[in-house]
Amino acid sequence: MTREKPCRKSYLCLPWKRLTSIRRSDVRRWWLRRIPILEWAPKYKLREYVFPDLISGMMLAVQQVAQGLAFAVMSSVHPIFGLYGSFFAPLIYAIFGTGRHVITGTFAITSLISCAAVERLVPLNSSNVTNTSLGDLGLSDFEMKRIGVAAAVTFLGGIIQMSLFLLNLGCATILLSEPVVSAMTTGAATHVVTSQVKFLLGMKMPYISGPLGMFNIYIYVFKNISQVHIGALIFSILSLVVLILTKELNEKFKSKIRFIIPIDLTLIISSSLACYFADMPKTHELDVVGHIPKGIPLPQAPPMDTLQHVVVEAFGVALVGYAVSIFLAYNSSKKFKYPVCENQELFAHGLSNIIPSFFFCIPNSGAPVRTFLLYGTGSKTQVASLISCGMVLFVIYIVAPLLYWLPMCVLASIIVVGLKGMLIQFKDLKKYWNVDKFDWGIWICTYLVTICFAANIGLLFGVVFSIAVGTLRLTRAKVLHVVYMHEEYSAVTKDEYPELKIVSVGAPLFFLNAKRFRMDIVEMNCTFVRRGDCTDKAEALLMTMPKRVYEGGKCQRDRSDKTLLLDCSAIPFLDYTGVSALIQISQILRESDTDMLFSGCNASLVKALMYCGSDCGLKREHFFITIKAALDALKCTGSSLKGLDASDA
Repeated sequence: MTREKPCRKSYLCLPWKRLTSIRRSDVRRWWLRRIPILEWAPKYKLREYVFPDLISGMMLAVQQVAQGLAFAVMSSVHPIFGLYGSFFAPLIYAIFGTGRHVITGTFAITSLISCAAVERLVPLNSSNVTNTSLGDLGLSDFEMKRIGVAAAVTFLGGIIQMSLFLLNLGCATILLSEPVVSAMTTGAATHVVTSQVKFLLGMKMPYISGPLGMFNIYIYVFKNISQVHIGALIFSILSLVVLILTKELNEKFKSKIRFIIPIDLTLIISSSLACYFADMPKTHELDVVGHIPKGIPLPQAPPMDTLQHVVVEAFGVALVGYAVSIFLAYNSSKKFKYPVCENQELFAHGLSNIIPSFFFCIPNSGAPVRTFLLYGTGSKTQVASLISCGMVLFVIYIVAPLLYWLPMCVLASIIVVGLKGMLIQFKDLKKYWNVDKFDWGIWICTYLVTICFAANIGLLFGVVFSIAVGTLRLTRAKVLHVVYMHEEYSAVTKDEYPELKIVSVGAPLFFLNAKRFRMDIVEMNCTFVRRGDCTDKAEALLMTMPKRVYEGGKCQRDRSDKTLLLDCSAIPFLDYTGVSALIQISQILRESDTDMLFSGCNASLVKALMYCGSDCGLKREHFFITIKAALDALKCTGSSLKGLDASDA
């Protein structure tokens, strides 16, 4: 038998075979994975979706304009550059992003990070300030140099995100636990509120940064309290009261009214008219936005010689912005039942920063306030984002010059009230305390580091600290192992319950292994439907079994019913993420007509599951002291299914 001669250029043969084996379906799947709009746009239900998306897009445009102006001021650049970011970033993400209800744009935390670079490289007392105009923008060299630094941060942050995409590091999000992100965003929101104090009070104060810079700002304010501008203070108080009351009314009556009162737009128009007719900049020396150029400038590359000076800020923008964005995508995926790909999100956000940086845009990321606005207004797809982009473009070309008289204190008020969603995350402390004390401690420590230093440092500390705590707890726990116990109970399970699976977990469930555990449990006896690398296994698994039927307090079971009995007696500890994973597994199985029961749970685990899963159908009858007690209850011979009594827990 003759042997086939090997290819002399074997290093070329293998790639050529791979190229020739590519099918048309593989190419199509690759394009759909990289440009998700090609997948959902052809399925768009015009009659059903267009009206909710139109209303959501109009409401969103108001927020994009108001917060775009405000966050540009926070970045220490001219307000018009915030409007550019509110147009380009959402437009790009709508095409390449996988979160159909996630809105990108200017964001308080990324603006605060870029502000540090702008103030460090182009301070107010810069000696080379001139009145020379550049092109059609009509802005001074000073303003253009400032936006040049911010654009460099945007560009380099996008390059870092794109590099992480090429390295396929989207899976690194498992290192981001919910307490860390919650504490970091709450601490960053505290920084943002502090940065707006000077505008709320109408004070002239130098830029203060560095370690403990937030506390130094308040010290400066109290030492110079006599410099408070009374007119700005009155304007700020009125604006805050109107914004808070109206938004509370919107929230309270959102089920009864079909639209949200655009209080931000109303306040901008009314305050601008008041300043114009009273001529407040001259009569009361009130700071206003000033000249806003019309239109979008021609693209221009960011100053490449600045990149080496903004590396720290660029990493902060890339990592902090992505952390916030991916959690918004996860929340949307969970709420609206569609898959999200972490790596594709890196690609989308990288492009959303790189391309806008050529149009003088400040850094952007997922925007929580505007994303939650889409939830409340019933948005269906990213068409709402595209509609808002069209309206923002109209503002840039038509309305922008009319915003000359907008008071700075009103913009500051809009920023502060818009951060309510992040500031009320203090309420999470009760949740973490009831579920896992370690998560509570991680939240507190991460928040303190964030307010003492910066958001990027707080995020880094939180990740390292949570890993250290988890590793320490893991080293003191049993080795992770999942055992399928058919052999031990074979005489019972195979004959009486052919569709029963008993799973024993002998390892801790926490944020590092909860996702993998969830997928492994749901994968058992399921058909996995592949949807490309972006498919979340736990969401794409289908099981078709009839539900248990209760009649007159008796449990009637069919031989084809499926039940998963989870033996938790060997679980040493769980954190909030682990408890959430168990609840999600229970929900997924219940939706697939499969019962999930628990045995051997200690008192703290029962308390945590009942506390977090009370709204998801978890009841006392789902918990048993031992496996034998659960099997006896499942026989259903004249007695109803009964779990733990109050005394047992």
